[in-house]
Amino acid sequence: MDIQEYFSLVFSDYTLRTISLGTAILGAVTGMLGSFAVLRKQSLLGDAISHAALPGIAIAFLITGSKDSNTLLIGALVSGLIGTFWIRGIITKTHLKSDTALGLILSLFFGFGMLLLTFIQKQPNANQAGLDKYLFGQAATLVESDVWLMTIVTGICLFVLLLFWKEFKILLFDKDYAKTLGFNTKTIDVLITSFIVLAIVLGLQTVGVVLMSAMLLAPAAAARQWTNSLSKMVFLAAMFGAFSGVFGTALSASQNNLSTGPVIVIVASIFVIFSFIFSPYRGLLFRQIRFIANRRDLELQKTLAFMYRIAETHENISHPHAIKILNNFQGFTRKTLQKLVDKNYVTIDGTMWSMTEKGFETASNLYNQQVVKYE
Repeated sequence: MDIQEYFSLVFSDYTLRTISLGTAILGAVTGMLGSFAVLRKQSLLGDAISHAALPGIAIAFLITGSKDSNTLLIGALVSGLIGTFWIRGIITKTHLKSDTALGLILSLFFGFGMLLLTFIQKQPNANQAGLDKYLFGQAATLVESDVWLMTIVTGICLFVLLLFWKEFKILLFDKDYAKTLGFNTKTIDVLITSFIVLAIVLGLQTVGVVLMSAMLLAPAAAARQWTNSLSKMVFLAAMFGAFSGVFGTALSASQNNLSTGPVIVIVASIFVIFSFIFSPYRGLLFRQIRFIANRRDLELQKTLAFMYRIAETHENISHPHAIKILNNFQGFTRKTLQKLVDKNYVTIDGTMWSMTEKGFETASNLYNQQVVKYE
């Protein structure tokens, strides 16, 4: 099945429609909440939470003996919240930095989760098969109830974001100022962190423990390259996440033996690479263009300033000695001179340079600015 056929079937086929809606909603909510994780410099938080959720899945199965997705996700949510609060406790109660705390919790919980999965798989119970799908995700297992759950959670997240937008924004950029205004910064921080945990847990079934952090961070990292506005960044991150889900699902459906979760992450990474290169604000391409333009402007200014000094120190600029000095000056190229001519700063007659009145005035201002700068 090619991509064109996929888009023609997505409105009629139940499975394709369910998976596409689920991945789009998941991408939107993770991108939206991931913006706050990126701006708070907590990029590893998503990785730690997703790995911390694994023991909860295993323990929920051991207690209930059921592979019901809602039950397992509740266990993952509890485990993820415990891991998150342990991270906060390590940071606030010890002298360890946040990256150390994140690494400790990630490795501890993931190791414990793998130990439990190994124990479950060795039990004489055929019902344990399929739990490993939470490691790498299996979008094909999404059903309509999962999509409705994602939709409800996304709606609640959006409502809370709009309701506490001012508080979130102030806490994000100036925590101390938020305290002086009387905001309960701890409660606000716990609230937004809890929603990040919830969004990650929702994506475990689709993308898996290993790749979930990429779904949280990649859309936000791409959106950050295009804007300095928080509201625009959140919106763009949600769009990038949603499109990554849809296009990733389409690509995986159009080819055999392609897992949906990894393909979605690859598509999201393509958005990031594209943004890094072509963003007009921070993109590498436009940054290089601006660098070249600034260097050319500097060459023009350097040439003008040199010509001004020659004109000021030589009574007859057409004297052979002055012409020799001008021709031996290595700070210009013929292209630079032509630009000066195009700007009506300089006229050239053979080997003789002449500064126009406009060029002399401009060069005088540049020279005086340089003198003031270095005094």
